Amino acid sequence: MGSMDRVSALALLKTHVKEEPLVRHCIATGAIMKAMAARLGEDAPCWERIGILHDIDFEEINGDMQRHGVAGAEILHQHGIDPDEAEIIRRHNHLLHGDAYTRPVEIVLQAADSSSGLIIACALVKGGRLSDVTTKTIMKKAKEKSFAAGCDRDRIAKIEPVVSLAEFYAIALDGLMESREELGLT
Repeated sequence: MGSMDRVSALALLKTHVKEEPLVRHCIATGAIMKAMAARLGEDAPCWERIGILHDIDFEEINGDMQRHGVAGAEILHQHGIDPDEAEIIRRHNHLLHGDAYTRPVEIVLQAADSSSGLIIACALVKGGRLSDVTTKTIMKKAKEKSFAAGCDRDRIAKIEPVVSLAEFYAIALDGLMESREELGLT
């Protein structure tokens, strides 16, 4: 049971996820995870892979949030993904696991999963120019509850024991800049 590279992780994701917005969400989450791993001195390829694969089961569960994560881990086990990575993905569904996240990788996944949409929404307001988004923009827009309303601010705020919210947004933005072309942004 080994790890797979980014290209293989994306290929696996795309065999289970057909909707392009969800693929982009997974790429964005992976980009933020990778950047945070680098900041924390953790395994960046591993964390990116977890971000890319975290919603692999989303289309297959068809809205059944009691199965989300559990079904994903089953898919990953079938493909020989590292059992620890599969377990992190199994547990990322906060609706099933609440706030039982203590490991940095789990905390960062919670924040990355919710913040990716918020930051991309900030870019879309600026005509798709991620390069025009600043940490200040993100902080300001995050306070507007109606802006990117599906992004769970409480889950993002859970990053605070790891890094400050402002630092997290700065790192997340840098991570997304690395993948901006793949995300259809400039």
